[in-house]
Amino acid sequence: MIHVDGSYGEGGGQILRTSLSLSAITGQPLCIERIRAGRRQPGLRPQHLTAVRAAATICGARLQGDTVGSPTLVFEPQHRPQAGRYEFDVRQAAQGGSAGSVTLIFQTLLLPLALAEGSSELILHGGTHGAWSPPFHYLQHVYLPMVARLGIRASVELRRWGWYPQGNGEIKATVRGHGSGDRGYGPGDWRWSPDPSPLTPMTLVERGALKRLWGLSATSNLPTHVRERMRKRALERLLPAGVRAEIELVDAPSPGPGAGLFLFAEYEGVASELVTAGFSGFGRQGKPAEAVADEAVEAFLAYHQSGAPVDPHLADQLILPLALSGGAAIFRTSEVTRHLLTSVWVVGQFLDVEVRVEGEMGQAGLVRFSAG
Repeated sequence: MIHVDGSYGEGGGQILRTSLSLSAITGQPLCIERIRAGRRQPGLRPQHLTAVRAAATICGARLQGDTVGSPTLVFEPQHRPQAGRYEFDVRQAAQGGSAGSVTLIFQTLLLPLALAEGSSELILHGGTHGAWSPPFHYLQHVYLPMVARLGIRASVELRRWGWYPQGNGEIKATVRGHGSGDRGYGPGDWRWSPDPSPLTPMTLVERGALKRLWGLSATSNLPTHVRERMRKRALERLLPAGVRAEIELVDAPSPGPGAGLFLFAEYEGVASELVTAGFSGFGRQGKPAEAVADEAVEAFLAYHQSGAPVDPHLADQLILPLALSGGAAIFRTSEVTRHLLTSVWVVGQFLDVEVRVEGEMGQAGLVRFSAG
């Protein structure tokens, strides 16, 4: 059994989700303790509990400690991840409305299902656009196109927006498994072996000129001037940097109110492939629309000036798939974050792969992978 300290490093739900994915993939039973120990509400929250039960469903895992607030979880997979049609709702764990992130639940399941035999369909209910998690459009336009380069084939569809705190959004996702049967697992059992891996390593250390900056200024159940002011402010802030943007105004269908500005920067890449990065700002009660736009624009400008191809959020999300590729890989990120360093540590608890981060936290850095 792999024992993981849930308070290590960043100490949040990321440790839990990455551990669940790796336990399901490798077949190694997991005991994670001190889950989110330093958070205001420590232990499992509804979003995390939904991810636990979802991961358990696809690999038949036995569970101990799967309750809201639990600081300890035992997760024991009983079979390989199985492709199929699955539906999960954060409200069931919360016993009421919850904006727990469905994009993070999707990322927990993506790698296990991508390595399963056959294709899967997921229907996920909860929060689709919220702070501290990748919004749906980041998943669609940044994360999934990048991991497609590694051989992971998946698509997502937004059926209903879900903002904090009401949530109740809905996405549909399809994941095409590699259909490899026993390939990728050791002889005589179903434990993961990285040789040969169906995933392909990647080198991404440079990006070219900015080709396009576009975005969405979206509101739900709020006056139209809110989204208009967010767009106006963003365009005004970008002009001094010599950057023009196309920002669409979106009246987003949702059961609750919400506001957000989402920017996507597309740069020249290698072999005609674009490098895309994403940046967000979210509204809340009492927060001016202009401040929402400032968040997204300032994050974009910091990335744009760094010259690095991988934005800080994508960097930690690439650690797991690249580690599973089992080969030499390297990428450069605009910022080394605590999330990134924590992801590297968690992967090292399960896989015999060396991941080296070169650079100071808060600065640009290189991440190198080599087989163990």
